[in-house]
Amino acid sequence: MAIREILIYPDDGLREVARAVEFPLTGEVRALIQDMADTMYDAPGVGLAATQLGMPLRIAITDTDWRSGEVRHEDGSEPVAARNLKVWINPEFTWRDEGVVACEEGCLSVPEIYEDVDRPAAVRLRWQDMEGETHEADFEGFLAVALQHEFDHLDGILFIDKLSRLKQSMIKKKMKKRKKLQNS
Repeated sequence: MAIREILIYPDDGLREVARAVEFPLTGEVRALIQDMADTMYDAPGVGLAATQLGMPLRIAITDTDWRSGEVRHEDGSEPVAARNLKVWINPEFTWRDEGVVACEEGCLSVPEIYEDVDRPAAVRLRWQDMEGETHEADFEGFLAVALQHEFDHLDGILFIDKLSRLKQSMIKKKMKKRKKLQNS
């Protein structure tokens, strides 16, 4: 459909808390989800929250598989990325593991910044699909980290908020300098 502009830190829109999505989904919300997928794959990223596009709705998407390998077209022509897009609507964690894992995180809204963040190693999640059906499942590993990262966006939280004040200050200065250079 369309590739949309991703809000870049310190844009105030990234701090907005998303509101619940009502069902049935409107055509506008379905188009937003498609645009989110187009934007995420183009960026390229492994997750995107609606708030990163300036839309304060409790929707996030992930695809932690698509960059991990390539498959060929049936005719053997150019390789294409294998895709496994997941849509998460009105997600909420119902349990988080006490065990913590440190994982390097980056963010499409905080480009070129990568830092280790401590997060629960496993989570239990309740969410709705695009038809409004409720699901609940446990996740671990990289997908659990990606889900926590994306759903933090829905509450106006960025991964850099989980870093020391010194690192946050350094990142903020770097991002302001980056913005100033882009505007000049």
